[in-house]
Amino acid sequence: MATPRWIPDVFVAPEDLEPYADEDGLGVDAAAVRLVVEVVSPGKRHEDRDRVRKRREYARAGIPVYVIIDNYDAQGTVTVLTEPRPDKADWLGVVRVPYGTDVDIPKGPATGFVIGEAITGPKRT
Repeated sequence: MATPRWIPDVFVAPEDLEPYADEDGLGVDAAAVRLVVEVVSPGKRHEDRDRVRKRREYARAGIPVYVIIDNYDAQGTVTVLTEPRPDKADWLGVVRVPYGTDVDIPKGPATGFVIGEAITGPKRT
């Protein structure tokens, strides 16, 4: 079975990725990735990919922080997932807030970075 390969919208990893490059030099081993951010794309297939499939696979890969910015969930939400459980393909730490509400990155290289109204826009009604 082939290993899934995902292309995140944003990821944070060491500046020197050469030791983590895949055989083709086109990708990076997940072990180097410290944080992933996905902005959910429109359409059921894309929403399922970003909300469900990538969520499971990033947890399986042990990526410490996964942020989902979702314009299509209710009135817009930001979800910050931490403490991956690779054996369960799930996360222990889950914080989900509506757009316009501050949520900070609790760990890793972006610790303290706030995702709030300046990024998402105001709370929607």
